Amino acid sequence: MVFEPVIIWAALAADRVAGDPPNRWHPTAWLGQFIGWWGTPGRFSPSAERLYGVVCCLCTVVIFAIPFYLVSRFFPPLFYIVAGVVLLSLTVGWRSLEEHVAAVEQGLSRGGGRDEVQMLVSRNTGTLSDEEVLSAAYESMAENLTDAIIGPLFWFTLGGLPGAAVFRAANTMDAMLGYRDHRRYIGWFPARLDDVLCYLPARFAGLCLLLWFLPFGRAGDAWRCMRRDAHLRPGYNGGITMALVAGGTRTAFVKPNVYTIGDGEQSLREGGHAIVSAVRGATVISALICTAVLLAAGVLSPIFFP
Repeated sequence: MVFEPVIIWAALAADRVAGDPPNRWHPTAWLGQFIGWWGTPGRFSPSAERLYGVVCCLCTVVIFAIPFYLVSRFFPPLFYIVAGVVLLSLTVGWRSLEEHVAAVEQGLSRGGGRDEVQMLVSRNTGTLSDEEVLSAAYESMAENLTDAIIGPLFWFTLGGLPGAAVFRAANTMDAMLGYRDHRRYIGWFPARLDDVLCYLPARFAGLCLLLWFLPFGRAGDAWRCMRRDAHLRPGYNGGITMALVAGGTRTAFVKPNVYTIGDGEQSLREGGHAIVSAVRGATVISALICTAVLLAAGVLSPIFFP
């Protein structure tokens, strides 16, 4: 518990400064290649493919988490801190999330943006208006506040480096396989595992957003929007942060013919900077809370477990 707060802040700083390494050096990219190797649907009957997805999912989680466990279990303190910072930063995608959204904004300024936003969402972007392109980008940022930033910090706080690794593995499998199409059988268990692992972090991220909006007098609006619109986004978790961000920044996220989350008092061109600021603020607040929890655990554990 002594070194973990240092690892959290150093990992966030490392992500902000350096960002993601090239894919050939990125463990999550290797993880994606491994998932792509086994995650080809249509090889078996639906029931057998569902079972195959369960077995491969669990094996993937274990294989990806083993190096994280070995570092946390066997490395001496100094090496643990250095390796822990590197490994935790690789489970966090704060800078890359902002870079993807910035690329969409720059693309729109040049008359494009559709190809850039296609990297963030699965919908057909060719017929979207400029505001709908921005919506796809910013709602991806709002949803991925949990997946790419707060989720790894939350599970690192509770489970150390292996906890962050398990979360990242499950989230990556869900992103690749968790769809209601030809992947619905092989991706059923990864999607359910991701729902379970995101359940608490999504609500923790929601709390951090409310704390961010509170000094600006927007927490009430964010809360009302969440209560009204969070269910419009399919799933148990993603709609929470999306609705809070939309309500707190007076914007709206629109997926044509599917949902409109928020009232849209201002456009996303006007409110985009507030969304970025909210994500940054919630990230810092979550790190502060995680730090406090770890420090408290370090003080109390000798008392209860002498």
